[in-house]
Amino acid sequence: MSHTMSHAMSGTALPLTAVPEPTRESAPHPSSLAIWPGSTTPLVDDDLAVGGVPLTELAERFGTPAYVLDEDEVRRRCRAYLRAFPDTDVFYAAKAFLCRAMAHWVREEGLGLDVCSAGELELAVTTGFPPERILLHGNAKSPDDLRTALRLGVGRIVIDSTSEIARLAAAVPAGSRQKVLIRVVPGIAAGGHAKIRTGTDGQKFGLSLADGSAQHAVTRVLGQPRLQLVGLHCHLGSQITAVKPYLSAVRRLVGLLARIHEQHGITLPELDLGGGHGVAYRPGEPALDIVGLGAKIRTELAGSCAAAGLPVPRLAIEPGRAIAGPAGVVLYRVLAVKQTGGHTFVAVDGGMSDNPRPALYGVRYAPRLVGRRSAAAPEPVTVVGRHCEAGDILASDVHLPGDIRPGDLLAVPVAGAYHLSMASGYNLVGRPPVVAVTRGHARLLVRREVLADIQGRDVGL
Repeated sequence: MSHTMSHAMSGTALPLTAVPEPTRESAPHPSSLAIWPGSTTPLVDDDLAVGGVPLTELAERFGTPAYVLDEDEVRRRCRAYLRAFPDTDVFYAAKAFLCRAMAHWVREEGLGLDVCSAGELELAVTTGFPPERILLHGNAKSPDDLRTALRLGVGRIVIDSTSEIARLAAAVPAGSRQKVLIRVVPGIAAGGHAKIRTGTDGQKFGLSLADGSAQHAVTRVLGQPRLQLVGLHCHLGSQITAVKPYLSAVRRLVGLLARIHEQHGITLPELDLGGGHGVAYRPGEPALDIVGLGAKIRTELAGSCAAAGLPVPRLAIEPGRAIAGPAGVVLYRVLAVKQTGGHTFVAVDGGMSDNPRPALYGVRYAPRLVGRRSAAAPEPVTVVGRHCEAGDILASDVHLPGDIRPGDLLAVPVAGAYHLSMASGYNLVGRPPVVAVTRGHARLLVRREVLADIQGRDVGL
């Protein structure tokens, strides 16, 4: 095992080669780096440094494919949310990406955590995350999910169906009460793709406002002495770039808070508006303005509550992608270039096993050649993966230098969310490592999955 590989396996941070000063002739147009982590710096030979570490050196040291995560960018985005949403509980949505280091960063920056399973919950708590600052979601929570949440003392559980109410109440130990919120479907269509819109009826999440299911669930929860209803929750979907849907949700949920007050004589103190805040995956795409969102939500909430004669509840939000996504970059090595049927296909050493999102949602990325200066004119290509699926496409109709060739290094920005968390074992290629960069140092957070890991689970003939 090489010296650098032994350090990579141990996770020891090593200072890498000093980053040279960017040169004027090699620097790309600033707008081309708009979607990259804020620390991204152009170098000679069209290399880029993220967190002060050249991408070519990261590829050499850790291999490809590899996920690179800019720790300072994650922390900066956490702080930006706290500034944009004062007096608000900001829960990081762990489903976007979670590892022990990520839980540690989020905790240090003062955010709570939104988890969807016993696995995410256990990882966070055993890393030192305070369970009272954790919120458990799930449209179909398993008995193990609920037992684990109660055993560890999770702060909030979001009720997603009426059948869950009695199950949860029965599991709460005698003499104690579990704080819960009810997930309401407000009947608002928002989100970047039909598969990630969750604010309308006809999908699996939440309890409908329109058909009375949400109101019925409120009555049921209030009848359970071991459950303490503290508020309402909603999540409209993902990749939302407009403020208006959130303001509509505020008005509808405050309306429900007013009806609960009238019917039951109680004032619920909390309102969770979920996340789904959109980010740009390609230069020029829109992203949700969180500063504007924070100001407009607070204004709408105050006005709606005043009109209803209610005190303003404590607000909560759950950003995930908007914190992790733009902080990540994935590195691939080109394996083959093929012209066929009037198209040029650039095949890399990863694909749908480390990023299924293009196949699932048609997401479009902006890969970039790094580490080699090319004078060739850009040409349209389709970047594809190595897997045995025609749908294994990472980026269609993107422009790369016309002399792109095997051995070249491609870097894809906005790769910090829903990549490793949705990665699979397809074709048994092994999931890539996660490498953190900050201030010129790199360290391994999650090691590469190797064949021995896969074989270790295969225990029978």
